[in-house]
Amino acid sequence: MAASSDRAVSASAALAERPKRADARRNYDKLVTAAREVFAEQGSDATLEEISRRAGVGIGTLYRHFPARENLVEAAYLDGVEEICAAVECHQGEEPWEALTGWLLELVNFAATKRVLADEMFAYLDRDALVFKSCSGAIYDAAEPLLRRAQAAGTVRDDVDISDVTKMVSGIAGIRTAEPGQIERLVAIALDGLRPSA
Repeated sequence: MAASSDRAVSASAALAERPKRADARRNYDKLVTAAREVFAEQGSDATLEEISRRAGVGIGTLYRHFPARENLVEAAYLDGVEEICAAVECHQGEEPWEALTGWLLELVNFAATKRVLADEMFAYLDRDALVFKSCSGAIYDAAEPLLRRAQAAGTVRDDVDISDVTKMVSGIAGIRTAEPGQIERLVAIALDGLRPSA
C-alpha cells in the first residue's frame, strides 16, 4: 500500500509547486488548461504564443511560470493525469459495469491529449522516466477499485487487471488512422470483451 501511495504522491509532485497567490494561481491554471487544449488541437505545432493568447495572458506571464517549453508540457501532462484520476470519484455511485466503462470512456478522451504531450516529453525524457511510471501508477491506483468492484459483481472477467484494461483502451484511442467515430466503436467492441464468457 505504501508503494502505491508513493507513486501517487510522486505523480503530483510537480503540481504541488503551483503558485500560492490567488492571481498567480489563476494565471497558472489558465496556462495549463490552454496548453492542454492547444496541444490536443495542434500537436507539436503548438506554440507558446498561441497558448498564452488562448489563456488570455502575456507571453511574459507564461515564461514567469514556465521558463522552458518542457516545463509547461510536463505541467499540462501532470494536470491531465490528476484530472483523470479524480474523475474516478464521479463514477463511485454508479452500478459496477457502468462505473468502470464510464470512466474508461473518459480515459479515451484523455488519451489523445496525453499521447501528444508524451510525444513532446520524449524529446527530452526517456520512456522509462519516473514521471511516466509515476503517472501510470497513479492512474492504476485510482481506477483499480472500479475494476475490482465490477469483477466482484460478476460483470467483468476475473483474468484481467487494471493495466490490461487501461492499456487496451489507451491503445485503441491512440490509433492515428481511425475514421471519425471508429475509436468509440472499437472501444465498445473491446469493452464487450471484458464480459465474462457464458
